[in-house]
Amino acid sequence: MRRLIAVSMLCVLWITEATAAGPVAITETDQKDVMVTIYNGNLGLVKDTREVRLDDGTLEVKFMDVAAQIDPTSVHLKSLTEPGGLKILEQNYEYDLLTSDKLMEKYVGKKVRLYQSNGSYQEAVLLSTNGPVWQIDGQIHMGHSGYAVLPAMPDNLVSKPTLVWLLRNARQAPQRIEASYLTGGVNWKADYVMVIDAADTKSDLTGWVTIDNKSGGTYKNAALKLVAGDINRATSKNEPLRALELASKAAAATDATRDFRSEGLFEYHLYTLDGRTTIKDKQTKQLSLLSASEIPVDKRFIYYGAATYYQTQYGVPMANQKVGVYLEIKNSKDNRLGVPLPKGKVRVYKADIGGSQQLIGEDWINHTPKDERVKIKMGDAFDVIGERTQKDWRKIGSSLYEVEWEIALRNHKKEAITIEVIEPVPGDWEVLRSTLPHEKVDAFTMRFRVPVQKEGETKLTYRVRVRF
Repeated sequence: MRRLIAVSMLCVLWITEATAAGPVAITETDQKDVMVTIYNGNLGLVKDTREVRLDDGTLEVKFMDVAAQIDPTSVHLKSLTEPGGLKILEQNYEYDLLTSDKLMEKYVGKKVRLYQSNGSYQEAVLLSTNGPVWQIDGQIHMGHSGYAVLPAMPDNLVSKPTLVWLLRNARQAPQRIEASYLTGGVNWKADYVMVIDAADTKSDLTGWVTIDNKSGGTYKNAALKLVAGDINRATSKNEPLRALELASKAAAATDATRDFRSEGLFEYHLYTLDGRTTIKDKQTKQLSLLSASEIPVDKRFIYYGAATYYQTQYGVPMANQKVGVYLEIKNSKDNRLGVPLPKGKVRVYKADIGGSQQLIGEDWINHTPKDERVKIKMGDAFDVIGERTQKDWRKIGSSLYEVEWEIALRNHKKEAITIEVIEPVPGDWEVLRSTLPHEKVDAFTMRFRVPVQKEGETKLTYRVRVRF
């Protein structure tokens, strides 16, 4: 019991000494280095290194100029100069930021002085900020009776978000300390600009990183790292992660003045900027991610069916069905790529007869490792038409049907094309006959490759037996 009392008295003594000495302010001017790692889910990791001289013993420190959306539970402090010599005993996050309204609210019920137009001062008690309402010489006054002059700054108002620590420092000496913390309000995404040639066989690809900083902090001359991947976050139902949709402008392919180095990090990918950059609060910044030219492109025409086509009788042809157009590239070194591509939006451009670049389609791509293929949907072909006619549909047994389809594909283009017909077939199925060979892609999908001459038409007919 005596030992417990002694320890309690010692803690009180520490706090009293620290308070009497006054807090040590560590500001942005003491910053020597800062590194920011930004994740795909509105999350950033900040490592802020500052140089300061601290007395030994227990002292109160104000670590100022941190991000307004800091997660105080994630703060970690260490001394780079004296490892193990610095320890946080207590931490408070002061985020009640100074405004004129909040300042007045702190003085409700207290005496202030009112500056009069003749240069004199009058004592008053602030009863309410709504009005405001004053008590002057025992009478109640409403409205502005002069400019309020307040005696001092309240302790619980700060001009900037601040971490207030009670520290135990082992040795009095200049040292570098590193504070790391997580913050919300910062996000990044990738955008890609692809320019294809006149023959639709080659393309130039430029990747951009778009950073949006609404964290309430500015990171000057920061080392920047980006993490691509879907990391799991432990969030409560009342605090969902916010998804930010950022706008960016298309730009022509250019050579990057600074590169991002890519490396594996656990099951994700880490991109490190070669050099440093300043990320201001409330700023959208774009950095070049990659640039490659003359990438081989595969152009595909795909005509999709549906599983319901085998379960229903159709009395009339399905005319003017659209044929989708897709571009496909392989993310390989042979194609001047071969780097992990973070998920993002791809915008595709092509020059018209006059040489002006026109937007011809855009699509989202997912995180794509090296040597995998990227498939981009461009839209529907204008000059290619499909028409589907059910030639026969009959029930030949319990849950057993035979269905015959005729698919007419018309090509109004000035060059021959090949159209992939992809048919999702439900249940157990077997192709009884067809005018073109089919490929069984998986258990419930078959594919035909149908060549169609320029200004021509090709009809594909097949009969399938299906058991549901």
